[in-house]
Amino acid sequence: MSGNPAVVMRLVASAYSVAEKAGAIVRKVLHSGDLGIVEKTGANDLQTLADRLAQKSICASLSRRFPKVTIIGEEDLPCEEVQEDMIENGQAEEILQKSCPKEYEALKEEELVVWVDPLDGTKEYTEASSCLHLQAVDQKPHKELDKTHSTAIRLLDNVTVLIGIAYGGRAIAGVINQPFYNYQLGSGAALGRTIWGVLGLGAFGFQLQEVPADKRIVTTTRSHSNKTVTDCVNAMEPHDVIRVGGAGNKIIQLIEGKASAYVFASPGCKKWDTCGPEAILHAVGGKLTDMFGNPYHYNADVKHMNSAGVLATLRNHDYYVSRVPQSVLQALRSD
Repeated sequence: MSGNPAVVMRLVASAYSVAEKAGAIVRKVLHSGDLGIVEKTGANDLQTLADRLAQKSICASLSRRFPKVTIIGEEDLPCEEVQEDMIENGQAEEILQKSCPKEYEALKEEELVVWVDPLDGTKEYTEASSCLHLQAVDQKPHKELDKTHSTAIRLLDNVTVLIGIAYGGRAIAGVINQPFYNYQLGSGAALGRTIWGVLGLGAFGFQLQEVPADKRIVTTTRSHSNKTVTDCVNAMEPHDVIRVGGAGNKIIQLIEGKASAYVFASPGCKKWDTCGPEAILHAVGGKLTDMFGNPYHYNADVKHMNSAGVLATLRNHDYYVSRVPQSVLQALRSD
């Protein structure tokens, strides 16, 4: 490391280590079997002990090292003392070694906003836990147990920890931790991976791939669909549709060549769902907008809901925007 790294690079390096600790918390709570589930607005909007503990760890760790940064987390939690073992002081050395893009070299802490989703894909997380519990206690035929285990693995792939960094209302850096990456390899496998990116620098921790140019594969919501969402997906004339949970997971599908477009023509996603993933997607040349093709803004005072839906692509964004039906646009209101 030469000299003193720029604030934004130090913040990303901390966010990387903090996200890894949060991922470890998410795994620990799942393996304990006691998720401490509460409903926030309904059965499809859940909060678990993992959400609460991970957010406390992330926010306390980042605010201790960067006290002037504005941090906005998904969970509405009371202000209380966080135990010292919840604090992560590490920083990813590989990030500190990278050169900061010129336009961000002089940024100050107070100019940055951090958006935190401590557990994206909570519904899938709780369903996976139920599958694993059934597997542990039920005396089922071997094939049924295998099916239950496979379901749990697929659901756990949906779970991510998201940290986004914004400047001037724009998502400029992001971190995505997948706590259960490699879960399918069974006991003894090293679990988890962390993807990160900075605009003007690139994105790291994965192998960038694209869907073949002659294919249109759409990824969309698994548990929050409605007629507007379905109509919009169909209007894209996809060759295939993948329905999965988690905004972070869907962006990973785009950058790893599993999907061409992420289409969600409905309110529901929030700024903490999209800030970090958007920055990573943009860092490799992709684009995330609302269904009208307008960018979202991530200033500290913006409303949290992405009320005009989410449309994200690695390539050919204008094509997908052009395919959004007028009936869908009328059903949404621009943010």
